[in-house]
Amino acid sequence: MPSGFDKEAYPEPPRQTPAVEKKTALPNPALILTKLFYYSVDLPVTTFRETIESLRAKNRLVYYHEKFRRVPELIDCHEGDYVCYYEADMQWRRDFKVDQEIVKVIQERVRACHQREGPSYEQNCSKEMQQFEEVAKNFQSRYQDLGAYANARKCLMKQKERMIAAQAQNA
Repeated sequence: MPSGFDKEAYPEPPRQTPAVEKKTALPNPALILTKLFYYSVDLPVTTFRETIESLRAKNRLVYYHEKFRRVPELIDCHEGDYVCYYEADMQWRRDFKVDQEIVKVIQERVRACHQREGPSYEQNCSKEMQQFEEVAKNFQSRYQDLGAYANARKCLMKQKERMIAAQAQNA
């Protein structure tokens, strides 16, 4: 309210909570401990964090995810080049994790559509279902039957076997 208001025209409403009656002249120990904690722990930590954040805000790099350079596939490695073998295996593992996440995302889309559409989900979610079937088929064709200790070499051998089997059927 403005400083020059008429108190009789606009009386203050009665308080809902009673005013605390101080019965002692001693200070409140909870208040002392709260202020002690604030000035000894909270204030220095908050000040330090704000300083660090202001420094980082000036040098902030915008990135959404870490981008790895593509390394040669296992088939491109020279015989006995164990570093290339290792890099190809790590690349395969990253690709495997990315493919797993893609399947999870598409699966979540199908679930959300099913939840949203209810009983008529079969006709309304046909695009999502078709996309999920295609992604799942591709994932299964690449990673199925590799076992718990799957790696780039096993996957390459599986692809070679599948190519040989396809050629044998066509011949």
